[in-house]
Amino acid sequence: MRITANRTALTALALLVLTSFVSVRHASAQGCIVARSSEQVMGPEGSEGYMGAGEWQFTMGYRHQYSFRHFVGPTEQKQRIQIGNQVMNKINLLNYNLSYNISNRWSASLDAPLLLASRRSNNSPFTTTAQGIGDTVVTAQAWIFDPAKSRRGNIQLGGGVMIPTGKDNLTNSVDRFDGKGAQSTLLDYSIQPGGGGWGAVFRWQGFLQVGRESAVYFNGSYTATPQNTNHVQRSTNLSSPTAYVSISDQYLLEAGIIRPIKKIRGLSCSVGPRMEGVPAHDLFGENLGFRRPGFAISLQPGIQYTRNRNILSISVGKAIYRDRVRSVPDLMTGGHGDAAFADYVWLASYTVRFGSPKMAHTAKANN
Repeated sequence: MRITANRTALTALALLVLTSFVSVRHASAQGCIVARSSEQVMGPEGSEGYMGAGEWQFTMGYRHQYSFRHFVGPTEQKQRIQIGNQVMNKINLLNYNLSYNISNRWSASLDAPLLLASRRSNNSPFTTTAQGIGDTVVTAQAWIFDPAKSRRGNIQLGGGVMIPTGKDNLTNSVDRFDGKGAQSTLLDYSIQPGGGGWGAVFRWQGFLQVGRESAVYFNGSYTATPQNTNHVQRSTNLSSPTAYVSISDQYLLEAGIIRPIKKIRGLSCSVGPRMEGVPAHDLFGENLGFRRPGFAISLQPGIQYTRNRNILSISVGKAIYRDRVRSVPDLMTGGHGDAAFADYVWLASYTVRFGSPKMAHTAKANN
């Protein structure tokens, strides 16, 4: 199918959702904080326009990151690497998203994540690993403006639920070489596949064509978890506010500009900021339990290639600002914990559409 430069620019906005979502969760942060989202830029346009009623879309997303730089607030603790006791998290996250267009405006999505992760301190004799299905996310979303009349811009709002299908209490049998032999060790919550609680998921995205060839985009998500802790005990001191693991909110914000590369049909490039994190205070409920709140801001260039009803997208987020903020237990005790962040977040996804693209044919006829 032939694609004009204008259509190509909007085409590249069609992203692979996670997805998380992750969880994986629909939003996430980095390193020792939490990393359960493979989400990237999203948009409405595929090679045949908006999805139509009865049409399906399948996306497989991938996220990789290696976190090893420790921060207290916005200050890097460089001595951790010099001493050799930095904690290193390796995250590989696969997210499978299936979407169905109920009508020209409404759609429903299912996100199912798979996490493969490891964690090790550089001066530790052992490495802990985790593998498993994450928390499933089910959402419904709708375009604010009529897709048949809004070719140059639109906004989509969505909401749903995060289902705690991922385990939050995985252990490894670890020999610490202390003469006691192999012992059952609870994995750090940053590499647990699940968070241990239900969540309300909010999503939004939008695009606006600028000039004849470029488009600006924005998208984001917020997962609100009304529960306080997931009852996973991490300390024998039950009177401590961090005796159990917190079920924390997460968020993700992205924006940028996308433009086609004229010499290669279907190829576009994009660039923009990405911010993801875990707040110290949840939107609902209490904020006790152990968590590492903070956020990372990255500059994220990427490329997208579209061919017929297929989209391949690759992007790399380079961290430009990282901040491990104080948690509520930190404020209670006067302390300020640290967290490990990554230098880069690597994202890739593949999307394919199938089914009856009724709306796409209509939009094509109107052009």
